[in-house]
Amino acid sequence: MFSKILIANRGEIACRIINTARRMGIATVAVYSDADRRALHVRMADEAVHIGPAAAIESYLVADKIIEACRRTGAQAVHPGYGFLSERSSFAQALAAAGIVFIGPNGKAIDVMGDKIASKKFANMAKVSTIPGYLGVIENAEQATEVARDIGLPVMIKASAGGGGKGMRIARSIGEVAEGFARARSEAAASFGDDRVFIEKFIENPRHIEIQVLGDKHGHVIYLAERECSIQRRNQKVLEEAPSSLLDEDTRRRMGEQAVALARAVDYDSAGTVEFVCGQDKSFYFLEMNTRLQVEHPVTELITGVDLVEQMIRVAAGEPLALRQEDVRIKGWAVESRVYAEDPANNFMPAAGRLRTYRPPAEESRPDGITVRNDTGVYEGGEIALHYDPMIAKLITHAPTREQAIEAQCEALDAFAIEGIAHNLSFLSALMHHPRWRSGKLSTGFIAEEYPGGYIAAEPAGDRARRMAMVAGVMDACLHPVPQSEGTYREAVVRLGAQDYPLSIRGRAGLWRVRIPGDAAEHIVQSDWRTDQPVWRGLVDGETAVVGVDIGQEPFVLSHAGTLARAMVLGPKESELLALMPEVQAELDKKSLVCPMPAMVVSLAVKVGDQVAAGSPLCVLEAMKMEVSLEAEEDAVITRIEVKPGDKLAGGDIIMDFA
Repeated sequence: MFSKILIANRGEIACRIINTARRMGIATVAVYSDADRRALHVRMADEAVHIGPAAAIESYLVADKIIEACRRTGAQAVHPGYGFLSERSSFAQALAAAGIVFIGPNGKAIDVMGDKIASKKFANMAKVSTIPGYLGVIENAEQATEVARDIGLPVMIKASAGGGGKGMRIARSIGEVAEGFARARSEAAASFGDDRVFIEKFIENPRHIEIQVLGDKHGHVIYLAERECSIQRRNQKVLEEAPSSLLDEDTRRRMGEQAVALARAVDYDSAGTVEFVCGQDKSFYFLEMNTRLQVEHPVTELITGVDLVEQMIRVAAGEPLALRQEDVRIKGWAVESRVYAEDPANNFMPAAGRLRTYRPPAEESRPDGITVRNDTGVYEGGEIALHYDPMIAKLITHAPTREQAIEAQCEALDAFAIEGIAHNLSFLSALMHHPRWRSGKLSTGFIAEEYPGGYIAAEPAGDRARRMAMVAGVMDACLHPVPQSEGTYREAVVRLGAQDYPLSIRGRAGLWRVRIPGDAAEHIVQSDWRTDQPVWRGLVDGETAVVGVDIGQEPFVLSHAGTLARAMVLGPKESELLALMPEVQAELDKKSLVCPMPAMVVSLAVKVGDQVAAGSPLCVLEAMKMEVSLEAEEDAVITRIEVKPGDKLAGGDIIMDFA
């Protein structure tokens, strides 16, 4: 077994690997760029080596720097995590030449399975069910259009290299093929240095289900059940769960056996994932194989009890798998939410900046079978850098049943406090409470179908709103205590969003009695909340309530169960006077296109003097490894353009003006 390994990655996955290595008694070496000098993975590792500037292409993607860091520290093996160098056979070969072990699969498996075109040809030969498509490289937009006509619409245009939703476009009409080809090719080149794309039939209303495989260097391969990753946005996974609510035992076995057959065909010898696109009728087709650890691996670990990172390390050290297929059992259900630095209200634009508050829910394994796990690479006061993926954390809950795992996830999301940077917690919570998600009627189009106009946090209503109003009233009593005689009530009106809730409150810190006009009984609110805490946790009429609170604003903002509302607590007279005040409508300035986030200009689709129609593309920006096309909101004429391709912009910078 190794005595020291180096992690050629950053963020939450580097921290995740360090935790397992520490438990195994293995020393760890972190590498870091200028932007990550104070990162959590650097703090956690036993040693850390600086490898260059913030740009990944000058640091984390430079194999020679990783090898030199191994030489300097005496690291015997390298775990690549996911992304960066994890699926480059040239990196594995360079390590081997330097006498360093690659904690991952052999180069043949990486080469064959890492190329989507080659992998589909190989899967066909291995008799794995595949999607109809054109497996050659598409040379130009004209050929793409011809191939799409032959296959039949809709089609998926996909990058041959890479993954993570980059370089993928769906074309539902012939007119969309050329544009989709151009965008997929450009994004693929920027993300992977490889602009090859191919085209395949797009399965309508599909589900995305993947099989976790594990192989050793002695020819032994097993599968560890499945994960469902159907809840996606822009082909990027948002929620994952294990197992899938779609599969039965027979379908699971057949998918698992095909995945194992494919892995054996390439002598697979590490943890890997065989991804399938599935029809609602449980039909399934090979999509791709990821020859690395997946972002969503924790849900598999929780339902099987297998530490995949540990198994990867042991296999790389030459140990045979201790597990046999018959030893694998599914225990309970696990759900994972990806917490991102992004603004759901602004078309999910990525964000960067400092985490003024970062307080995740406590990790725990409770007597009732509930487990809460938070894989993260950040800390309060740290920064989310513009140069890398905007992931903040992965929040995972495990329970005996799917319903219990979802309820635990809901409570954990409510208890997650982030301030200082845009984040998607309210969106994740809304998804968790969505009746379609809870019913298990999923597809990869879920988010586009349920939020066609984008996501706007809903205001609370009904009993949920009444509970939040009572919590707001009690919070205000804690924030602004006033002397009260025994038995007297404090009168208040809570304006929660657009609704007013008159309340009568009496009591003290810890125990409050609240009256609401029209309610027969008095309500009891209990909590030991302090005014410096970003999460209110307590009991309302004996039921647990967890409410996020940002009291740094006036009125303060409450979040609970996927809803968001501003809460203003007024005296009765103040409420009367406020009702008489006219609403001031802010006049929106639509004369300029403003950069919605820190980004780089990839291309401009217009020039000065062009007349554009609403919905016309104006420019393409790149931020945090993702290309975003900005479109005209209304008919206009371009009067001035302030930027050129290659320019780096801050959020709020003017891109162009209109008339």
